[in-house]
Amino acid sequence: MSYDFLIRLGIAMFLGLLIGVDRQLKHKPLGVKTSMVISVASCLITIVSIEAVHRFSSPGATNMDPMRLAAQIVSGVGFLGAGVILRRSNDVISGLTTASMVWAASGLGIAVGAGFYYEAVTATILIILAINLFPLILKWIGPSSLRERDLAIKIVVQEQADLDEVFKQIKRLQMKVKRVKVRDVENRQQRLEMEISSPENTYTTDVYTQLKKVCHVVSVEVESR
Repeated sequence: MSYDFLIRLGIAMFLGLLIGVDRQLKHKPLGVKTSMVISVASCLITIVSIEAVHRFSSPGATNMDPMRLAAQIVSGVGFLGAGVILRRSNDVISGLTTASMVWAASGLGIAVGAGFYYEAVTATILIILAINLFPLILKWIGPSSLRERDLAIKIVVQEQADLDEVFKQIKRLQMKVKRVKVRDVENRQQRLEMEISSPENTYTTDVYTQLKKVCHVVSVEVESR
């Protein structure tokens, strides 16, 4: 009896472990257990899909696709990936990287199940480098905009305050304003909702303190994206 399937399932579980550790260290929804289950299950389905052809097809009249079951993994895992994609109240989409890692874990399982061990290991190394190392290199050698982060700001100003003057004061704080939205709130006050870019090493509390000092500002809310 061949135990090659144990090697395949073991390798798939190990590669899923590496993917899961990376996500769990960053406190993302995809953890170690989930990624290992996805990889092992994908590997198992691929093995069954391939071996079923040899076991159940008629000699000389094979009309079965050895990757038929495996092809359904890609679409099935899409539902898991969609579950970790979130849209926050400030219109920010999060979870795309984690969703892609779910898809990658299934792809690694399929590759190992089909016997492509070296390709799967190489892909795992490249995926981890793409997530952790390459973004840091781009920040070092790339344009300054890559070393900035976005902040969502909500400012409530006093009744009958000059919004133009308030906005000019905010511009003097050396903040790059990317988007502005103005609307009325209760007590005849007005609220400015802005998206700004600031250097990556700028503390959110510093931005909050500076905005609180602007004239006619009643309240400030700063959220890091």
